[in-house]
Amino acid sequence: MIQLQAVTQAYGAHEALRGIDLDVAPGEVFGIIGRSGAGKSSLVRTINLLNRPKAGKVIVAGRELTALSEPQLREARREIGLIFQHFNLLSSRTVAQNVALPLELAGVAQPEIKRRVDELLDLVGLSAMRDRYPSQISGGQKQRVGIARALANRPKVLLSDEATSALDPEATRSILGLLKQINREFGLTIVLITHQMQVIKQVADRVAVIDAGRIVEQGPVIEVFTRPQHATTRSLIEEIVPQALPESVLARIRALMTAQPAADGQLLRLAFAGDDADRPLLSDVIRDHGIELSIVHGQVDEVQGQPFASLAVFARGAREKLNAATAQLRGAGVVVEEVAHVG
Repeated sequence: MIQLQAVTQAYGAHEALRGIDLDVAPGEVFGIIGRSGAGKSSLVRTINLLNRPKAGKVIVAGRELTALSEPQLREARREIGLIFQHFNLLSSRTVAQNVALPLELAGVAQPEIKRRVDELLDLVGLSAMRDRYPSQISGGQKQRVGIARALANRPKVLLSDEATSALDPEATRSILGLLKQINREFGLTIVLITHQMQVIKQVADRVAVIDAGRIVEQGPVIEVFTRPQHATTRSLIEEIVPQALPESVLARIRALMTAQPAADGQLLRLAFAGDDADRPLLSDVIRDHGIELSIVHGQVDEVQGQPFASLAVFARGAREKLNAATAQLRGAGVVVEEVAHVG
């Protein structure tokens, strides 16, 4: 549905995008995440050619946008909806009039505009507020108006540029739930630009991590969460799944080490997801290898409806048994990282 091939973008001497290659499949929710200044907004504005790239190709729904004339590009943009961070509603127009604006600009007949606006306001749950002005509704409701407006021309692609960053947590969950509903019911391809890994965790199917204008990692969200490869990715995941152990946990580990100072021990970090999170893997290695395992820290959560677990465990036993237990866990699909060895 969306292909970016060797896309570069520059503002004067500053390179905002450096050789971006992306392939977004039809009907998926694709997340693009990065810190401030990483190039996220430049990237999303390149997808609809609001920013024309210095080099490379942008292909959306089979059309190479970078090869179109201005009239052709205006027509192609009708298939690409855009949701803004700060809503960009016209204060002098009502909720219904804001939603109607793209249809008016496209020359749609008034009876069809009214029917479409009614349909969209019902979809986003704002039928009762159609005659209110933006100043009379909440931030979450303003973003629902923005979503309805972006859907007015029945786009094939919906771009969301930090659409939840100005909202409180409850409104954020509500808006993300609405986007997922739209994706599920209409098969709409959605690209989410965000700096919040929590947003990616809740709704994205796949994710690309951007840093200094380059894509440094991408893949299915569950894979990126369990096997982050790049330092930027690990840092972003740290916000949801802290990797540094609290001092209280380290104190408990020191106590375990002091209790049996001569024994071999390993402090391990384990990450597993999907069906593996429901299997008695730790019980299996304890039984099979006769080692001791103490869970000293961790959490179990969900990523895209799949269970995800991150645990710190202190394993004690003969060195060869610890090695065999670690190999068994890795063979079962668990990501095992040895944090420290004691013995």
